[in-house]
Amino acid sequence: MLKTGKEHLESLRDGRRVYIGRTLVEDVTTHPAFARAAQTISDLYDLKADPANSEVMTYVEDGERHSSYFMRARTREDLAKRSAAHKRIADLSYGLLGRSPDYVASFVTGMAVSPEVFNDTADRVVAYWRHMRDSDSYAAHAIVAPQAARDPKFYERENLPIPTLRVVGEDDAGVIVHGMKMLATGAVLANEIWIGNILPLAPENEAESITMAVPCNAPGVSLWSRKPLGTSTAAEFDAPLSRRFDETDAMVLFDNVHIPWERVFVHNNVPLSRELYFRTPAHAYGNHQSNVRFHAKLELLLGVASRIAQSTGAEQVPAVREKLGRLASQEALLAGLIDGQLWGAEPWGDGYVTYNRRSMYAAMNWCVEHYSELIDVLRELCGGGALQFPADCSVLEDDELRRTFEEFWHTPQLAAVERMKLHKLAWDFVGSEFAGRHQQYEKFYAGAGFIVRGHNYREAPWDHFHGIVDGLLDSYTHPSDVSGSPS
Repeated sequence: MLKTGKEHLESLRDGRRVYIGRTLVEDVTTHPAFARAAQTISDLYDLKADPANSEVMTYVEDGERHSSYFMRARTREDLAKRSAAHKRIADLSYGLLGRSPDYVASFVTGMAVSPEVFNDTADRVVAYWRHMRDSDSYAAHAIVAPQAARDPKFYERENLPIPTLRVVGEDDAGVIVHGMKMLATGAVLANEIWIGNILPLAPENEAESITMAVPCNAPGVSLWSRKPLGTSTAAEFDAPLSRRFDETDAMVLFDNVHIPWERVFVHNNVPLSRELYFRTPAHAYGNHQSNVRFHAKLELLLGVASRIAQSTGAEQVPAVREKLGRLASQEALLAGLIDGQLWGAEPWGDGYVTYNRRSMYAAMNWCVEHYSELIDVLRELCGGGALQFPADCSVLEDDELRRTFEEFWHTPQLAAVERMKLHKLAWDFVGSEFAGRHQQYEKFYAGAGFIVRGHNYREAPWDHFHGIVDGLLDSYTHPSDVSGSPS
């Protein structure tokens, strides 16, 4: 089944408990903090459901048409189709929705490629993938323990309740969980939340090694949103990105929530709770989406940077052209790394394939390390331009003020209103609260930098590299050892 945008919005009116400060949001589809982002997700579902896009955005399996990101790839062409679908989704939001519906769905699909990794719960994993696929479900995820709660011994020593999500009981029907998990980005606008552990757990943390799925409106579940960023301005003209693409981040709390066994995939198994992402194609599927999404964002950044330079004639300055040329080379570099994940596709067994993991992790590390630098280039090109404009576009509603504004703020290259519009867009990219959130997000969306580089270390073919060195060392001897023994 392919949901329409209207159907997805209706599915969010389900009694979920979402807090902004002390305010309980009754309807996330109409509340000013979330309504415009909800409409963006609705537009995304309509994009997928449009028959004109079916060749890229959908595939047929079990006699039904489904979203392409639920496809378990058997050929390089399948991987390319998945990638093209990711790009169209990312283009709709200019790469600004990091946890769009194709993200966690890709993780779950990767797990369904190798369900045997889950041992006794393999059938549950495949059943959940089918559930997501058949209902066109949007899942967010929360797979990290809260920052301040990663030392359970402290809480035990101080006789305090442990805030990290853990199993506190079980019965014939399922498990009971209590505690908090981070960071459920996008969950306010999603249908379900995948709960797991991407970081290693200590052996004694067995109760925390739960991997499960839960509806966003499950009794006892609540989402605590950070400060919404899309309500700071009255008009989209003044903050076009903040208004439409604030997907929100939220902590998810469980107050003695009962999870049925069919939605429990790992229980009391510390190693498996993390390894499942790497012993299946899940991490490659999910983070290929991240690479593609970042590429769409980089294309927007490059276009804004060039337009800003053109708006003052600065693109004629050799030093500015050098900066733009460097940005263009970096965009091409990332595009090449993404293409390399297709051309270097890896067989996975049982007839399946996955994206090349070395290229994927290299791209991920590049994105984590370079986003701040890329934004700084745009910031330099903007100079003080964004600070020279009136507070907001209300100045255009007064005829006298507008005439004055149009007289003094135009340049030979651009009329005043168009120039203001461009600089407001650029500011939302580099200087607004929305921009600050994205700078933080891109630095940590895949974990701290050392974790990302650890993935690159794990996947590197060290035996091959060592063999090159050893072969070279074996090709020559010490001058006194020409015959192989001391003379």
